Amino acid sequence: MATSSTREIPQTSAIPQHVAIIMDGNGRWASKRLLPRTAGHAKGVQSVRRAVETCGKLGVRYLTLFAFSSENWRRPAEEVTLLMRLFVQALEREVARLQEQGVRLHVVGDLSAFEPKLQALILQAQAQTAHNDKLHLTIAANYGGRWDILQATRRMLAAQPELATQPEKIQESVFESYLSMAWAPEPDLFIRTGGEQRVSNFLIWQLAYAELFFTDCYWPDFGEPELLHAFEWYRNRERRFGRTSAQLNVKSSN
Repeated sequence: MATSSTREIPQTSAIPQHVAIIMDGNGRWASKRLLPRTAGHAKGVQSVRRAVETCGKLGVRYLTLFAFSSENWRRPAEEVTLLMRLFVQALEREVARLQEQGVRLHVVGDLSAFEPKLQALILQAQAQTAHNDKLHLTIAANYGGRWDILQATRRMLAAQPELATQPEKIQESVFESYLSMAWAPEPDLFIRTGGEQRVSNFLIWQLAYAELFFTDCYWPDFGEPELLHAFEWYRNRERRFGRTSAQLNVKSSN
């Protein structure tokens, strides 16, 4: 992982390097229009395209989208089935567009729960876009922040079993290298649409110092103007990373 915000002070810029989004409100968007909840999820795919295009255009390097949480299996079976179908369709239809835009696709989460066809499409899409580097698009699917920490712990102890009897050697830098997004910097900006104000088990290790932006806008209505508004809000945040405002002012005046 790039610089950890709890160990070092990361570099910041007017445009966030890494944006993480919980795409919430699809079902409520549909219900307000007397449509089935599944129609909202289908409409939300268009917002994903807009977010990818806008982030690529503005110079964002990493965009991480929470598509399906480990808790979403609790939803009605019909809705879960539709979400899986949309995932398959998106992988079949969008890879060529990602290639044109220089986007590399990553999918993180416990993929073993998905049907073989979906798993194969995920692997194929990741391989096809592996050489791209303009924007890293990560889809978190069957993902949970607690699952991520648990699987990282298991992988670390499997790779370095001596740590079980020498816990004092477990450093943050060692542990975080086993997280599912160890290759990406921590998010600078977290966005949640749909009006809820919680992180819902999303990237709970990585969000330690992210700026948290919440909006009532439902995800299907979240387009470039809304994303630009979030970026403007981010630019006005004072990112201290444990320091005081006075320290920041001294640094900026030098």
